[in-house]
Amino acid sequence: MNILVTGAAGFLGRRLIEALLQRGSLTDRQGAEQAITRIVAFDVVPLSGIDDARVQAVCGDIADAQVLEGLVTHETDSVFHLAAVVSSQAEQDFDLGMRINFSATHHLLERIRSLGTCPKWVMTSSVAVFGGQLPEQVQDDQVWAPQSSYGTQKAMNDLLLADYSRRGFVDGRSLRMPTIVVRPGKPNMAASSFASGIIREPLNGQDSVLPVPLQTRLWLMSPAQAISNLIHGHELPAERLTQGRVINMPGLSITAEHMIDALRRTAGDAVANRVRLERNPAIEKIVGSWPGSFTATYAKSLGFTADHDFADVIGQFIAEYPPQPS
Repeated sequence: MNILVTGAAGFLGRRLIEALLQRGSLTDRQGAEQAITRIVAFDVVPLSGIDDARVQAVCGDIADAQVLEGLVTHETDSVFHLAAVVSSQAEQDFDLGMRINFSATHHLLERIRSLGTCPKWVMTSSVAVFGGQLPEQVQDDQVWAPQSSYGTQKAMNDLLLADYSRRGFVDGRSLRMPTIVVRPGKPNMAASSFASGIIREPLNGQDSVLPVPLQTRLWLMSPAQAISNLIHGHELPAERLTQGRVINMPGLSITAEHMIDALRRTAGDAVANRVRLERNPAIEKIVGSWPGSFTATYAKSLGFTADHDFADVIGQFIAEYPPQPS
């Protein structure tokens, strides 16, 4: 089985590749279990640190249609499309967001359509497609109303994928992910970056800023759970996707205040007290438009799962990335 992973050098991309290599096989378009023989790991920067003969690292511009011609071939059985520009960056640079978040997806789907192979396709969507007046718990049939360019780009991708799947060009699944926490490394330009920062930085002896009110409710998922759901989404037979190809993922609904409380219970007062509230109107506007809870009824019926305790999520992060106070 030949697999393409875009955004391969990113946090989720790397973890997904590692999980696929460990798993060793996936089901093909006909539902038969096949050994993974090659993973094309594509990103704008090189993938490093994975030494496996099955992995072919490729660098390039995902929005370049000519690059995609060499990237996707008749041998490509499955695509995990994770490449994206994050929310705040897409808001600040409209052209960049449209080029990477939407045009690249369109070019990639068009390349697949031209081949006539109908591979499996799994991509990540976002709760940012929602906005405006929302119920306390969002139902699966909630009308999309994005309040940002990033959310609009993700919504367009979802519509495009649904139609390409309807036409039989691709066997697609778009998983509308919660905010993934806790991410290692440095803060990025995502509006939701603080959700990891208020845990990661204090654990490592650094101060952190909470830019939204304490009662802001977030819809969260751990990295391990995200990878599990991505693979589960790939393995679902197409005939089970009776309510559409875009699926709201289950998640953990929790306020920023309760996140800090969980940090306090896990690591103590000195660590939790390193978080200070400093509201940022720009971040607050974007994050405040996102729903904080979903029924995710369709996803649950398909076997997707969620985290249940944020303290456990923090524990996972500590076990994988032991604190290194500066």
